[in-house]
Amino acid sequence: MQLQRIAGSRPFQTLITLSILFAGALVGVETSPELVARHGALLHALDRLVLVIFVVELLIKLGAEGRKPWRFFQDPWNVFDFLIVATALLPISAQHLMVLRLVRLFRVLRLVRALPRLQILVTALIKSIPSMGYVALLLGLVFYIYGVAGTFLFGANDPVHFGSLPTALLSLFRVVTLEGWTELLYIQMRGCDRFGYGDFAALCTQPQPQPMAAVVFFVSFVLLGTMIILNLFIGVIMSGMEEAAEEEEERRRTAAPSRGQSLEHELEGLEREMAEMQQRLARLRKIAVRSGPRARNPPITRMG
Repeated sequence: MQLQRIAGSRPFQTLITLSILFAGALVGVETSPELVARHGALLHALDRLVLVIFVVELLIKLGAEGRKPWRFFQDPWNVFDFLIVATALLPISAQHLMVLRLVRLFRVLRLVRALPRLQILVTALIKSIPSMGYVALLLGLVFYIYGVAGTFLFGANDPVHFGSLPTALLSLFRVVTLEGWTELLYIQMRGCDRFGYGDFAALCTQPQPQPMAAVVFFVSFVLLGTMIILNLFIGVIMSGMEEAAEEEEERRRTAAPSRGQSLEHELEGLEREMAEMQQRLARLRKIAVRSGPRARNPPITRMG
């Protein structure tokens, strides 16, 4: 019971959150060779201290489950925390030091577990993966169609960006991110001999300006790929966030009555014990009243 209060207390949660932040900052400091060479022993000692705090946290949470410690592993986030701490305790040799550093870097991800709002966001992203898969499939089809069309339309004029299907798909990814897509548009509108091929003049062998086709192609792809499909990703994530928030609220509502019911059971048990004690006291009083006068006035026996 004491371990349950400690594990659920606000100071304990604050200590763990600060330890996670400190562990993340510590890993960032260790990226500096100068600081490692100057304060390597201190950094190692601080890292051991953080690891001890995390181990103690796991022991407290395991102990808080009482005689059913396996319930600790029913929560996926608890399993995630356990794996990170357990991996850091493994005897890893110096040859695998990079693996150990990456594992220590994953400690920062425990901040997701410490912050409920961030946990809801990650849960929403996980729930959105199936729906995002269909949106990604739709986006892939759009990329493929426009990639093939761009290769046929602009391959001769712009072999650097649309000379092959893989190159065209990479160029379309650049367009969908809105990074320098107008440069690709102007190359197709004016021809490679008049715009954009200053360093690749030798590759511009068949300049074919296509103003109308270029405008329709790029504007439609930007509207369809960026303004519509990518917004579908945002809509799916927002829907997942609403679902995750509703599940978290439902979990809290269902957890609150269970705590209230446990308190009611404890109160009922105490009331029963008090009633039994009162009955025992009443019996003892009756026995004391009956036996009291006899004890104070013993019977007198006459002589002869």
